Amino acid sequence: MRVFCNPLNLPYQYQFCKNREGHLCVDREAADPSMVLFKGLYYIFPSMTCGFYYSEDMVSWKFHALRDMPVYDYAPDVCPVGDWLYFCASSHEKGAHYRTRDPFTDEYEKIDGAFPFWDPNLFADEDGRLYFYWGSSPREPIWGVELDRETMQPVGERVPLFENDEDNVGYERRGEDHVPARSAEEKRRMLAEIGQQDIDPMRRQMAIDYITDHGYIEGAWMTKHAGRYYLQYGAAGAQFNIYGDGVYESDKPLGPFTLAKNNPYSYKPGGFIPGAGHGSTMEDRDGAWWHISTMRISVNHVFERRLGIWSAGFDMDGELFCNQRYGDWPQDLDKLRRNPWAKPDWMLLSYGKKATASSFVPGCEPGKAADENIRTWWKPETNRPGEWLTLDLGEEYDVRAIQINFADDHPSVVPPDGTVYTGDIYDSRWIDTVHQPTRWLLEGSLDGEDWFAIEDKSATDTDLPHDLIVREQGFACRYVKLTVICVPYGQVPCVSGLRVFGVGHGEKPAAAQGVTAEYRSDLDVSVSWRGEAMGYVLNWGHESDKLYHSRMCFASSAPIGALIKGQNLFIRVDSFNESGITEGNIIKIKETTA
Repeated sequence: MRVFCNPLNLPYQYQFCKNREGHLCVDREAADPSMVLFKGLYYIFPSMTCGFYYSEDMVSWKFHALRDMPVYDYAPDVCPVGDWLYFCASSHEKGAHYRTRDPFTDEYEKIDGAFPFWDPNLFADEDGRLYFYWGSSPREPIWGVELDRETMQPVGERVPLFENDEDNVGYERRGEDHVPARSAEEKRRMLAEIGQQDIDPMRRQMAIDYITDHGYIEGAWMTKHAGRYYLQYGAAGAQFNIYGDGVYESDKPLGPFTLAKNNPYSYKPGGFIPGAGHGSTMEDRDGAWWHISTMRISVNHVFERRLGIWSAGFDMDGELFCNQRYGDWPQDLDKLRRNPWAKPDWMLLSYGKKATASSFVPGCEPGKAADENIRTWWKPETNRPGEWLTLDLGEEYDVRAIQINFADDHPSVVPPDGTVYTGDIYDSRWIDTVHQPTRWLLEGSLDGEDWFAIEDKSATDTDLPHDLIVREQGFACRYVKLTVICVPYGQVPCVSGLRVFGVGHGEKPAAAQGVTAEYRSDLDVSVSWRGEAMGYVLNWGHESDKLYHSRMCFASSAPIGALIKGQNLFIRVDSFNESGITEGNIIKIKETTA
């Protein structure tokens, strides 16, 4: 088995910047990932990482720093073109392209661009022609143009490909669960305040876009399959749980494009960590498809984000899909290669289980590490080595994997070298590329008295805030204890998830009963049910055999705000507990409005 778990187990970089209120913020960010296969290796180029990750197997990733490159520019794009790997990133100036035959040499040839672009994507067609896509705005379209292969200059005029259509496309609406964050009165007041401020036009327009809550369309990525072009894009805001990727289709690289029936293509509004927007789609060496995109935390800073990978593919009708049903549980990559809709082998064992700790501060109790919410955490009173957190699983289980998730709780630290990079559009920013060690000891017990070591990283030099410990053969365990030695910059350690997975010995849950759905608008439906399971996965789609969208929840109801006006809607509610998954019945929902 080759097992991974989202958020990906990567050494995410710390960055020091100012938030919208002007306060110094310290958090980690990796977002807007471009993932490609180039000369036998897999590469991930994310925003705000000052380099890239590379892997031979898509499970174990290593970091390589980039120098003398625009690493502080958002949405780096990479594209293999023959023997070259092309690179570019967002720029409000005249954009530039770079290329190299070996990404590790730091020898990148620069080719001047012809115009500014934001959220770029270069696509090499099978006939050798190059096409370029870009755009990030609630007002402007996604653009496309052909580029000359030698000069990287436009061939012809740019073409508007599609625009925001949030009146008909529900997932393009901004806000948590697609609900606007502000009332109409509050928007008027904030807009009036902005009108009185003396700020530059770009920042003024960004503030207006933020206040009005119109959804962004951004992050273009082109995939060609069986002669058809699939232009993917992110919507509608990275700081919301509904950040996802839609897709338009065409038989030509510059359109005309039509909205695909299966949308949003990538979408994960629930679970431990939500969000699946602004990403890329890649075919691996074995012909399997994968999608990588941005996952949301957004507590310390609006752009506090992580990366996630999911199995993807094309169905018999050529519809692009992505499987996020159990999208932040341990997954067997080889099993998903054979069947992109394979169910997880190991179930969640830690949700809601009793937690105790050496100490805690009010509001950050031990149970927050077992509530399946990456935005809450246990925080002890001190940063002294030896603070500990223990979970009682309630009975003995066959444990197969444990994911340890560390959080950052507004630490009062300064950049190690005392400097701050200046020039970012959100004010100043500095990224620390030196990995600060995260050290801990993980133990298990059957009785809470005698302990055995599961994993000892008390002397490691690695910094993995979402570390994954896998024991494929399993071990018997009831109690799990994490003792923290140190975390970066001497912070007080915070654990947002001590997540345990394995095999239960009981019965699977009964199927959900009494499933009902009530339309709140043409774009919103509220689904409810009865049951006594640990949790549920609400699946839906535009055909009964295409339930490609999903939402995990730990309640007996959930909203769907990602509908497309005029489409059929089929739903199914699946139940799960420590022992397995029970699928519900498929129900067709009529197209009616409240």
